[in-house]
Formats: sequence, C-alpha cells, structure tokens
Amino acid sequence: MKKTALSCAIFIAFFNAGAIAADDNLNTSPEQYDIENITVYAQKRAQKTQDVSVAISVLQAELIEKLNLKDTTQLSAQIPNVKITANTGEGAPPVVNIRGVGSLDYNNTTTAPVAFYVDNIVGGSLSNSLLYLFDMERIEVLKGPQGTLFGRNTTGGAVLLTSKKPTFDTEGYLTAGLANQAHHKIEGVYNTALSEHTAIRAGFSQQDYEYSSHNLEPGYPQAGMRQDNFRLQLQHQTEDLSVLVKLHSADWDGNVKPVRSKGYISATGEICSPELAGTTACTDNFGFNVGSNDFHAVRLDDNSPHTTERLGASVELNYQLSAQRSFTAISSINQLDRLHTFNCDASPARLCDGDLGVENQVFTQEFRLNQQLGQHYLIAGLFYLDEDIKQKNQIDLFRDFRAILNTGPVHFFYDNQVFTNSLGIYGQLDYQLNDSLTLTTGLRYTREDIDYFATSQLNVPLMAGDFTGINVPGWQIPGEIKDNNLSGKIALVQTLTAQTSLYYSVNRGFKSGGYNGSLAFSVDEARLAEYGPETLTAWEVGVKSGGKDFSLNLAAFYYDYQDQQVFMNQQSAEQLSAPAQVLDNVGESVIYGAEADVTYLPGSNWLLQAGIGYLPEANLKEFINIQGQTIRDNRLPFSSEWNANGLVNYITDTEIGTLSFQLEFDYQSAFYFDQNQNPLARQGAYTLWNGSASWQRDNWQVMLWVKNLTDEEYSQIHFDMGPTFGLLQDLKGEARRYGAEISYHF
Repeated sequence: MKKTALSCAIFIAFFNAGAIAADDNLNTSPEQYDIENITVYAQKRAQKTQDVSVAISVLQAELIEKLNLKDTTQLSAQIPNVKITANTGEGAPPVVNIRGVGSLDYNNTTTAPVAFYVDNIVGGSLSNSLLYLFDMERIEVLKGPQGTLFGRNTTGGAVLLTSKKPTFDTEGYLTAGLANQAHHKIEGVYNTALSEHTAIRAGFSQQDYEYSSHNLEPGYPQAGMRQDNFRLQLQHQTEDLSVLVKLHSADWDGNVKPVRSKGYISATGEICSPELAGTTACTDNFGFNVGSNDFHAVRLDDNSPHTTERLGASVELNYQLSAQRSFTAISSINQLDRLHTFNCDASPARLCDGDLGVENQVFTQEFRLNQQLGQHYLIAGLFYLDEDIKQKNQIDLFRDFRAILNTGPVHFFYDNQVFTNSLGIYGQLDYQLNDSLTLTTGLRYTREDIDYFATSQLNVPLMAGDFTGINVPGWQIPGEIKDNNLSGKIALVQTLTAQTSLYYSVNRGFKSGGYNGSLAFSVDEARLAEYGPETLTAWEVGVKSGGKDFSLNLAAFYYDYQDQQVFMNQQSAEQLSAPAQVLDNVGESVIYGAEADVTYLPGSNWLLQAGIGYLPEANLKEFINIQGQTIRDNRLPFSSEWNANGLVNYITDTEIGTLSFQLEFDYQSAFYFDQNQNPLARQGAYTLWNGSASWQRDNWQVMLWVKNLTDEEYSQIHFDMGPTFGLLQDLKGEARRYGAEISYHF
C-alpha cells in the first residue's frame, strides 16, 4: 500500500538523515534580555528580526514559562491582531485568526489558513493544530501570507513552535503544581550527553483539571480533561553533520467542556434582547432554560467523552557542504486518533448529540539547500505531503421525538475519507542591491491532488415509539480535486541605521480547495461540499528598530482576498432540521489595518511590553445565505476592530533569593462569532488580566499564578442553532484560576 511504503521510507531515513544544529538558547529575564540581537527563523535561517521582511511576534523560553501557556489556544494573549480560541470545546480544532484571516470550521477534513509548524514540520489538517506546549525554546508567529518558504495553506500566516533541543550538559527540571478546579500538574525534563557527539533530551508532562462550567443536571460528573504528553530527542553532532531524531506522543482523556443553552425566546414568543438571552427570562423553542442565571452553570446530559491519541516521529539532517552551502532534509510521520463528542441542543433532552471522530495520518518530506552567494543568499527546496483522513462522525437528531413521531427524527452516520497529496517547489533570493538595501524575491509552485469518498447511512424510526429504527443506505460519492498555483513575494528591506530598518513587501498566498466532510442532509448537499482554492495578496510596510533597552515594530497592511473560503453556519427555516454547515468560496474580501508592539527596559530590574492592533476594515464583500438573500459588507468572524496587550515584569535579588513579579493584560473590542452579524452572537469588549509571582534560590523555584484575575465573564464561541432550536450554544471562557508550582532545576 502507498502508506506502508511511505512509513518504511521514513524509518529508512532515520538511519540516513540528521538534523539542524541545536538552536541558540535565548533568555528573556530582564537583566539578560538582548533586544538588540533577537534571532528569528522566519526565513528558515537564523537572522536578526530587522533583516526580515515579515511581521513577526516572538515568545521566548522564559516568557512562555511565565505566561503559563498550556496549549496553542492560549498563544494569542500577548500578540497584536492574533486571536486563538476553542471552537466546539477543548480538544476540538481551535479557531485561529490573524489580522482577520481565519476559519471557525471544526470539521476534521479541512485545513485552516494559518499553518502550525512544530520543529519545522507542518501539522496538516485542522485536527493537528491543537498542540500542547512544554519545554519550548521559542514561538514565532508570522503574520500575513507566507507563500514562498512555508507556502501550503498559509494565506493568514504561520505559527512556528520550536522545542528545546538536546545539549551536551547534564541538566533538567521537575515541576509539580496544584490549582483550583481540581487541577494538578507534573512535568519533567532530563538532558545529558551520551558520548562526545551524541546527546539526549526526554520530557513528559501531565495535567489533570476540571472546567469552571458546572452541570446542574443531577447524575453527571464534573467535566474535565487529563493530558499526558511525552517527547524524546536524540541529537548527534559532528563538524559537518548534525542529526536530530524526535519521537513524541500524547494521550488525552476526559469529558468535553459543556456548552450553556443561550435560549432567546421570550414568554410572549418574541426574540429576547442580547442582554436577556440565555437567562431565566428566555427559553429555547422547546421551553427549556438552564434555570439559573449563574454565568458558568449549564444543564445537560453531559456524557460527552473526549479522547486523543497522538504518535509521531521525525528526523532532520543538516549537512554543511561547505562554508557557504548547507543541505537540509526533514522527514516526519504522524498519527492522530481522536473522538470528540458534543451536545448541540445544550439541554438534558436528547435532541441533538453527536461525535466527531477521525483517524489521521500525515507523512511529510522536505529537502532544502541554503547557499551564501557573496553578499546574497539563496534558499531552494522541495516539499511533499501525504495525508489520509478517515472520518467517523455521527449526529442523532430529535431522538426523544421518536416516542411520538415516525418522521423527523434521524440518526446520521457520515464516514468520509479524504486523501491528499501536495507537492511544492520553492526558491527565495535575498539580493543585496547596496550596503543598505536588500531585495527579496520568492516563488513557489504548489500542486495538490485530493481524492475523497463521501459515504453516509441513516437510521430512522419505522413507527412512533421505535427507538431502534432501521438503517438506510445514504450516498456513496467519489470525487477528486486538483489544484495548482504560483505564489510568492517581492520585498525590499532598507537599513536606516545599525538598529533600524524599513521594509516594503507584496506577498501572495494560496490555499487549496478541498472537500468539507461536514454533516449533509441530502446527496445534493454532499456533492456541493467541494470548495475551491482561495488567494490573498497582501501589501505591507513596516519599521523594525531595536537597541540595548528598547525595541519597536510597526506594520500597516492591505489585503485583497479573492475566492475566500468561509465556514458558514446557515440557518434553515424548517422545524426538525439542523442548521447547515457550509464551507464555500464567497468571493472577495478587503482587510486593512495596522499594529505596533514595543519592548522597553527602563532598568536592569524591569521589562515592559505592549502591543496594539487595529482592523478598521475586515469585511466580506457579499455572500448569499441559505434563504437566497445577498448579504453585503458583513464583518468577518472573530475580527476585533481594536485589540491590545501589555506586560510588566519586575525582578530583584534579595537576601532570601530572587523575586519576580509579572502582570499581563489582553483587551479585545467587540466582535461577532459568525458571518451573519446576529446581535445574539456577539461578544462585547473584555479585558483579561493574568499575573504571577516567583521566588528562586539555588536550584529551587516557587511560582504563584492567577489567570483571569478579575473573574471576567466572556464567551469563547456562540454557535447559532437558529430557528430549529431557538438557541445558541454558548461555550463560556474560564473563570478565575489560580495555583502554585514548585520546580527543581539541576
């Protein structure tokens, strides 16, 4: 079989390939923070940020630790114009939005316009974008289309996650933590040299916790999650060759975070105001509400398990062919099995329950040549991806109505298969025009072939009172999609001073079409689930400046979005019919805005950071909804007009040890959760405050932390269930959380 051959290929590669040399260790403690020489890898080589024509936000190792980031849904707290949040609950693919470009699709056959790379390896489809963070060296968020070096499906940007690599010292740490919401954590890393040229680094992490949403329905346990993660890296380093072999696994098990029913039907049958919707003054179409105005209370049959099993391996080779030339080969294989269940009527009644199941295999191979040509620099490469997705999805609609009806209730099973082959050939040249001006040109050719097989089966009652029903074959639809495209960039970087540069760039990104394996109610809907490619052309100008105690990054951008792929939750006017979920090309969008971030060291004890993002225009030009109406100029989902963040850190040495205090905030102005601009699906402006205090002496460290310090009440998503149910699913943000950790470093 094709997959067997590819699996063999990577294991052969383990014995014939190797790795990029270990990254330099960066430290962001105030007394050591080197703003002047921050190194980034946004162009697949080490560079100063002032030399790169890409807007980049960088989180380095110590800051990641102090921010207490658990997974990729929490990355956006200190990055302007970036929003990442849970979608249908923790464990499902997150909603990732950079500068208004994103997707709120939760189906596991599609890809987002923002790609995640873990140690230079792309994850693939949406299911692979939820990643646990521990023992991280650096995180870089690249904003705007990355159509050359990263290329595939990066019209919005790319997130580069870099874990700490093995070193030739014996070192490590062990951390234990406790927090409210029955939260405990244990994490450890051990690093040592095995020989003069070989080192190993092994790490594990376990977190077990409950959610602040609590179920008032008797007989159901408090929902929560246990997450076990493991990583093993082996590095072999000689003068001209370095080899890095990595194995990783994850095992997550728990009960899905429950949603609250936000019913909006008043006692008189009118639509409730946004302020009253979801309270005891309003119900859904079936007369139900939670029965409490407690913001975090839910009431539903919460038997909704979640399991994730992830296993992967990779190998990197860096061979220094000469002082000016190096060759890199990166191979990886990853397997993901996930089951995510949900209750979409958000009540104890069995009106809408389902599963999102997936078996996902991804093989990637990249070959790259880096060449110094005097003052110029060339990168050329070849990228290949093979991904197999097998869905195991089902949704049971109106089961309780089987007691009185024989038409209407139905149990759908849709087990689609999608097979993707993607090939990319790319090259980028940095050409030094003179001592102060560099021209960057890049081009990428992408060819993508997708074969899919959509299948379904229905279970329907034969008569009233029939809860067993009969299985009826649905449809079996084969299909194929072929896309090819040229994308790339042209940019100028002008050095103004030794610390300051100005860049101008035009980038074109391409995102391939595909098959959206979401719930379909007819063979015609299943056939229409294909969607075409999208392109985004971005014009951008920016300034980057950095010195010993100050750095400033400014950027302004204009996006021309063509054939934009938008996931739309379309409402049907028919009773006993679930909303249609459509991923389709809706035409043209225009986005423009600006952002700024600044870092300042007023003294050896202080670190100050602040950022602000502004999106005055992030609108769909027009789209046609399910009722056939043409809607114009609606705001894109999850696109705050204003967002801001800030951080202050103070560190001091005392007789009892080193003390550190940190306070952060993240502000978002109001935004909509979908493209319909329904005032009921709108999140008002909010600010989240987080903080920490730590004591360190010798090898020991104790940290106290708090998240959502002011106990702000906000929602992560509203999913509109429309006229069918008369409610929105309301996934609440977490309440105040606080805890303590103790670490021993050796």
